[in-house]
Amino acid sequence: MHLGEPGSLVGNGSIVEGLLHVALAIVAFLLGAVTSLATSWVLVVRLERIGERLGLSEALLGIVAALAADAPEITASISALTQHQKAIGAGVVTGSNVFNLAALLGLGALVAGFIGLHRKVVLLGGAVGFWVALVCLAAVEGVFSPAVSLVVALAVVVPYLVVLGLPDSGAGLLPLPTQAQRWITSAVDEEELELEVAIRPSRGRPIDAWTALGALAVVVVASVSMERGAFSLGRHFDIADAVIGAIVLAVVTSLPNAVAAIHLARLGRGAAAFSTTLNSNNLNVLVGLLIPGVVLGLSAPSISGSLTAGWFVGLTALTLGLAYLARGLGKRAGWLIIVGYAAFVAVLVATS
Repeated sequence: MHLGEPGSLVGNGSIVEGLLHVALAIVAFLLGAVTSLATSWVLVVRLERIGERLGLSEALLGIVAALAADAPEITASISALTQHQKAIGAGVVTGSNVFNLAALLGLGALVAGFIGLHRKVVLLGGAVGFWVALVCLAAVEGVFSPAVSLVVALAVVVPYLVVLGLPDSGAGLLPLPTQAQRWITSAVDEEELELEVAIRPSRGRPIDAWTALGALAVVVVASVSMERGAFSLGRHFDIADAVIGAIVLAVVTSLPNAVAAIHLARLGRGAAAFSTTLNSNNLNVLVGLLIPGVVLGLSAPSISGSLTAGWFVGLTALTLGLAYLARGLGKRAGWLIIVGYAAFVAVLVATS
């Protein structure tokens, strides 16, 4: 067929349209990613200042910061769920959590040489983090409904937040033996000592609240743009939803937390890096998966979903075990965690 014939014009038009579609998707993804990640830092700083003005404990300030830094992945997950791309939505959360363990703690240990941790801090935060990971797996596998999963997760997370918010008296509010209450109080005190040095925000002003609201709006819009762009590219190049969600979007949206945790590890603030990682993962599951899952539903159990959620549980257990035995994470442990993540990526790509 010659160029001047009508059929060739239609063919050329389709090619141009396809290239334009890909170009727009790339722009949407990259622009959304850069804007979302940059603005999330503004959100983190402003919310920390607001928390300082409200008199929050250092541990709760860390959770507020983790929630703000998690805004890109949480928004991307909810965006995918609302578009009925449930595999991508669940993948962003569980994939981000697997990446967090590798980048925040594995790479952090390599950069710092050693992340020192108190065993009580590992046991207290680790118990909550592992519980949430197990609940996440149960929800993805359909063992529990999203509503039941949320209740089961909150049954542990809410008392944990109470203890962190009231470091001097929170443990006394729990129906536990006196010895257990003292142990929890001691663990929280050790974490507070670490975080007090790592988190020193200035006292917030009203302008910080307005700036935080504006930053949140920008993060939401940019993250939706990023998720839509990634989905379009995945469809065009025939990339599995599991790979788009659990690897591509998961890695990109988790970069703010990774940079912050590595910085804390280099400063020797091991408990702060450890807390940032576990709190980020807990919030991802609660706010990015279970709460929207109650309203929008979750995808049916699948090989890729089970693999990602199961790897999240397994790598969490490995990380906590290494941290407890060595009273921290050294370079060998860091390499093991990173190799564990690399194996996850290889297996997920091979099976998708």
